[in-house]
Amino acid sequence: MKKLKYGLALIGAATLLGCQTTGEQYQADVFDASQVNTQQEARTVKIITVSPTRIKVSNAKNKNAAMMVGGVLGALAGVALGAGKNSDTAIIGGVAGGATGAMAGSLVDGTSLVPGVLIGYSEDGKIFTSAQVGRPCNFKVGDISLMVMTKSNETRIQPNAICPEPKKS
Repeated sequence: MKKLKYGLALIGAATLLGCQTTGEQYQADVFDASQVNTQQEARTVKIITVSPTRIKVSNAKNKNAAMMVGGVLGALAGVALGAGKNSDTAIIGGVAGGATGAMAGSLVDGTSLVPGVLIGYSEDGKIFTSAQVGRPCNFKVGDISLMVMTKSNETRIQPNAICPEPKKS
């Protein structure tokens, strides 16, 4: 019984801690299916600076999933712990465990900070900036890059460099 209790607690904690968005869907080189095979305005820009930054993105889907998983795991743990006494205790334990698990899942933050870059670029003699989800090694200062305009005021400066592969230990 102790093993079950600790096992469920460990699974629940791992599930809740792992619920954080990566922000990959916001990278400049990621497009929605609705943007495929469609004409989009593009132009070239010269990258002047690349600075690391952090981008705040929504983590609502993961928060909701953590609440649901926490509720289910809590209910199962409550039933398992209460079943040792009688069925009424199992039901009460399941309800209390489910509520406690859902409450624990609600502790997952609704937003997440992901690595990004602030790109300074020149276009037609003016200097602009654009924040992008990505890594500084994806962009080379002094080089030309393609900037895609997907909708009003949205700039997607395409990576013009390749990050080195991580070294394997």
